[in-house]
Amino acid sequence: MFPIVTKKQLNPTITYMEILAPAVARKAMPGQFIMLRINEDGERIPLTIAGYDREKGTVTIIFQKVGYTTYTLDTLNEGDALLDFVGPLGCASEFEQYVGKHVCVVGGGLGVAIAYPQAKALHELGAKVDFIVGFKNKDLIILEDEFKNACENLFVLTDDGSNGNKGFVTVALEEQLKKVDDYEAVIAIGPLMMMKAVCDMTRPKGIKTIVSMNSLMVDGTGMCGCCRVQVGGETKFACVDGPDFDGHQVDFDLAMRRGRMYIAEEKESMKKHECRMGGAK
Repeated sequence: MFPIVTKKQLNPTITYMEILAPAVARKAMPGQFIMLRINEDGERIPLTIAGYDREKGTVTIIFQKVGYTTYTLDTLNEGDALLDFVGPLGCASEFEQYVGKHVCVVGGGLGVAIAYPQAKALHELGAKVDFIVGFKNKDLIILEDEFKNACENLFVLTDDGSNGNKGFVTVALEEQLKKVDDYEAVIAIGPLMMMKAVCDMTRPKGIKTIVSMNSLMVDGTGMCGCCRVQVGGETKFACVDGPDFDGHQVDFDLAMRRGRMYIAEEKESMKKHECRMGGAK
């Protein structure tokens, strides 16, 4: 069992947890993920490692309540425990080549929580980091102080402009691409449509663009093939070949079609969750 050491509500839909998992914390690196299962009846879901403390033996996960399992996970509190917490899985991000270089990290939606450890790792390596993050409104902004400490320049945008800076992350990136001519790389993490838009902007300029493909997963070890993505015309598995890929080589249209495969099943599972929670009141 893996106890929940810390739980915080970052905003109405996003929750922060620290899980006691010494073996995972000992080897975790930015870019990797874990597979968790709440109980014997639960499904396995992948969550990106948002942070780790090797001395405390804890691993941080940040998740958005979007489906049955994440809503159920949010009902747990400090002192409760998860049945399974497997990792670290996936390939760690390789950033050594960007020491002393200028890079831009772009995070949208829940992707901002995944982009944070990437920006932090680059910043600690000595890269000059511009960090662009986007939210729907100012009430959903999370980890702003942490973001400031992980970069030289931080740009926080909201869809409705309620924080005084209206626009999508692509608006800020477009402005940066006009002003900055020495970006060695752009790292984009967020919804598939956002990452595709970022890649469309950087491709004409020949700027290497790395995306994180958080595909549908079942086992996280490459055996099921559920997380397959097309990269450069070849089939790759996000769980063992990724999750980081060259964004200019990813078939985003296929990835988006695959991401919509289980919408009906997800709605049905949420109905069951709502009935169960309603009956518990």
